[in-house]
Parts: sequence; structure tokens; C-alpha cells
Amino acid sequence: MPGKPTLPTERRQGGPLGGLLLRFGSTHGHGRVRSGRGVMFFLPQLIPAIGLIVYGAVVIWSASLTISDASFPRHIFGISLGMVAAYLLWRYDYRALANMSKALLAIDVVLMLLPSVPGLSHSALGMTGWIRIPIIGFTFQPSEVAKLVTIYLMASLGAEYNGKIEHLRDYLKLCGMLAIPFILILTQPDLGTGLIILVTGAAIIICSGAKKTWVIATIAGIVALAALVVATSMTPGLPHLLKTYQLKRLIVFVDPSVDPSGDGYNLAQAKIAVGSGGLLGKGIGNATQAGSGFLPEAHTDFVFALLAEEFGFVGSVLLLALFGAMIFATISLAQRVESPFGKLVLVGCVAMWSFQLLENVGMCIGIMPITGIPLPFISFGSSSMLAQCASIGMVQSVWRHRPKAA
Repeated sequence: MPGKPTLPTERRQGGPLGGLLLRFGSTHGHGRVRSGRGVMFFLPQLIPAIGLIVYGAVVIWSASLTISDASFPRHIFGISLGMVAAYLLWRYDYRALANMSKALLAIDVVLMLLPSVPGLSHSALGMTGWIRIPIIGFTFQPSEVAKLVTIYLMASLGAEYNGKIEHLRDYLKLCGMLAIPFILILTQPDLGTGLIILVTGAAIIICSGAKKTWVIATIAGIVALAALVVATSMTPGLPHLLKTYQLKRLIVFVDPSVDPSGDGYNLAQAKIAVGSGGLLGKGIGNATQAGSGFLPEAHTDFVFALLAEEFGFVGSVLLLALFGAMIFATISLAQRVESPFGKLVLVGCVAMWSFQLLENVGMCIGIMPITGIPLPFISFGSSSMLAQCASIGMVQSVWRHRPKAA
């Protein structure tokens, strides 16, 4: 039977978790990041994260000059809420959550079901994923917070195995627990957020010590199931699990030339925006594709295309460099932290940022299918900004509450 994590004086664990984190983190920070116990912030992660928030604020301010829906004051409000959440999580000792998997699961389920509650439910863009808070009328997307709760949940469950899952039943138990929030989010329906939760949870399970054969078999099963869903959704008379617009997005991804003025319009305009930016971009407020209304959702889903058009290749590289610095600093910290629970929390944050970055940038240049996944710290949206800023606090909490200098 798996043993419970012993806090706060755990030994450094080997096995798949330790090996994986060692490979990714061993080349970073043993001189640059080493700090005394009195250093309260993990600056190698905090500085690029703040840089991304500032960069995003500049992008949204620029978008607000030509896009009426891109409210800059509201964007700043989202950042302010996020900073408060980050501060509270930084102060909170995350280790108290290590043995609270049942409570975390309950919170996750409640957050996923809130948009279905009469009187709270608010629909937008064909989804019922928002709630409207009474009296103040503020809309909020609970699934953004659920991403972070899922990270804590899966890290709590995975930490019990101390880096090595011995039995298949334990692996299946972890997969089953991850399936609960994933299935619930699909009922909204929100496939984009569901994919984030699935990838994030899967990364935590793998780093918890899952055997390679189990992981490969699971991936093969998911691919086969996805192919079956697509096939049935394209066949008349059979159950169509995919919405019509979701199926069209997949078709356009496979062949962008199918309908460039219809279903392929968004992708075509995004590519034009990215390519027209050139080396240095057109400058703030000069994004003709977004400003003239050719590029839809330029301040949310296609914000990278807007950024690339205004700031060009150099601005795009700067964005990727900031993300790279933040992600690899977090991996370095995960390799050096002693707590298995802390390691897995950091793994979850890295997986969430990395997948959202890959998907959002990828769909703007045609290497990933189009989904409604925002670009962390950059896209307009108070709920997303709150969750992403809070994830900074999660990382900083692991640093602040390490048992000794990492």
C-alpha cells in the first residue's frame, strides 16, 4: 500500500519522478538561484512572470485603441484580483493541502457544476461555463480556478506514491480521479479547458512514477477513442459527440484551404497578421488585421497574432523567452525541492503554462487546431488572468515553505 507523504521533513526521492526532474532541471540554477532561507521570493520565476503580465498589459492597452471589447481598465482589474490571489497563496502553506484530496475533489466538482445552477448560470460563445454574480453583475468562469484546484488534487494523490507507482490499480485510480473534472467540464461544453485539465493532470500522473507501458497504452487508447468520436461525428445517423463548429475546426486544421472565406477564415486572417508583422512589427495601435476587424477575437483567442503583427518577430521571440525563463526556472525549483507534493504542484503549473502556450501560439500559425484556449498572462479576460497570477503564487508558496534552503 502506498505510504502517506511525511511533511515537512521528507527525503529526496529517486525513481521516475526524481529522474525526470533531474534531467530537466539539473542544468539550471545551482549558482544563479541558490539563496538563503531568508529570501522570501523565488526571483528566477517571479521576474519573467511579472514581465509577461506587463507585456500583456501593453498588448491589451494597444488592442483597446481599436477594439471596443478590449477594456483596458477591466484588464487591470483582472490583474489586481490576480495579484491578491497570488499574495494569499504565497502566504499560505501549501503543504496543508497534501492530505486533503477529498476536500479538493469536492471543491473541483462544485466549481465545475456552478455554471449549471439556476440564477447563477451565464452563457457566452455557445457555452454555459460562466456564472454571473448577483447584485454586482460580474461574470466569472469557475473552470479557470478549477485548473489550479485540479493541480493540487492530482499532486496530493500522486505524492502518496513517493515517485513510483507499483500497481496498475493505483495508476487507474489516478486516471479515474482525473476523469471526473475532465468529464464535468465537457458537459458545459468546454473542450479547450478540458484539454488543459487532461494534459496537466496527465503530466502529474507521469511524474508520480507511472510505468512507461501504462502511459503508452493510455495514450493509444485516447487516440483511438478520439478517432472514433471524429468518425462518428462525420457519419450521418451515428451519434455526433462533437459540435458542428468543433468538427469544422478539425477539418480546417487538416486542410486550411477547404474554405478560406468561411470555416478557414479565422486561421487565414491569423496567419496574415503574424506574417505581416515582419521583423519589428507595425507598432502599437497599427495592427490593421485586428484594428480593421478582419481578425476576430484578436484580444482573446488570437492575441498572439495581434502581438506578432504589432511587435513582429522580435516581439514574438521576447514573449517566448519570458515564458522559457519562467518555465525552466520552475522546473529547476521542482528538481531541488524535497517535498514530492511540492514537486508535483510545480510540474502541474509548468504543464498548464506549456500546453496553453503551445496551443494558443500553434493555432495562430496553423500547427495546432483552433480552440478557445487563452494565452497565459496575455489574453484579455479577468477569470484567466486571476488563475494565471494565482499560479505564480503557487510556485512562490513552494519556495517560501521549503523545509530548508533548496
